Amino acid sequence: MNSFTVGVSNFLWNIFNRPGLKDVLDILLVAYIIYKLMMLTSGTRASQVLKGFIVLIFASWLSGVIGLTAVNWVMMSVLNNGAIVLMILFQPEIRRALEHIGRGAKLDRIQSPQDDNQRIITEISQSMLSLSKRRIGALLVFERRTGLKDFIDTGITIDSMVSGPLLINIFEPNTPLHDGAVIIRDNRIVAAACVLTLSESSNLSRDLGTRHRAGIGVTESTDAMVIIVSEETGIISAAQGGKLTRHLDAEGLSRVLSDIYLNNNTPSLIGMWNSLKDKFMPRKARDEQ
Repeated sequence: MNSFTVGVSNFLWNIFNRPGLKDVLDILLVAYIIYKLMMLTSGTRASQVLKGFIVLIFASWLSGVIGLTAVNWVMMSVLNNGAIVLMILFQPEIRRALEHIGRGAKLDRIQSPQDDNQRIITEISQSMLSLSKRRIGALLVFERRTGLKDFIDTGITIDSMVSGPLLINIFEPNTPLHDGAVIIRDNRIVAAACVLTLSESSNLSRDLGTRHRAGIGVTESTDAMVIIVSEETGIISAAQGGKLTRHLDAEGLSRVLSDIYLNNNTPSLIGMWNSLKDKFMPRKARDEQ
């Protein structure tokens, strides 16, 4: 017990007397990295692994302070190989973080004439509303700064100007391209029938099917914007950053598309909506959506 008291006293003395300006800056940077890592893994299975790793670090320190030599040796052996363990466990999150850092090489604003952008917004909006009324499922993925070539290669190359009738024809049931996602880059439909990875989040409603989970999944690893039309209910939804906004009407859909084609330098409609919803809407009401 005496050694524990001495260890705590030395720890507190080091905290309040030894650190200089560089040490404070170093601690703040490490704290920021840990915070961003926790935000990156929030809502995923990796968050539980991260919490367990933090507990392991604390247990290792505590065992050293109170003199549990054998326990401390085991803990330190695990921590010494922690970098390799983290690389394996957090491979998806590390890749997502590196992709996020690498964004910026590609301009976010879509470089097309204003009139053409407005035409595209109208074409897409009308086609999605038409599919919604007929309860035909659809999944549109809009490429932004993060390239989607990995997903494009899984589908059928189209390389056509964005056209409402073409989108309706692609998603028409019992046609060769209706099953899968359409990927749009700037003002062109790049590919159809693309296969997307499903979301790993455990917080999604059980009412959401594969189409919604695939749409959310691609936004978890990229900055893409996704529009989804439910085949069962005809509800139009939009996804960005792993968040889903449902029950979009004609005006809401137009605003989402304008955010993609006209206002890329302004805060995202989906991000703003979810922030307001999380702040002011009761949790039960959010879950019922």
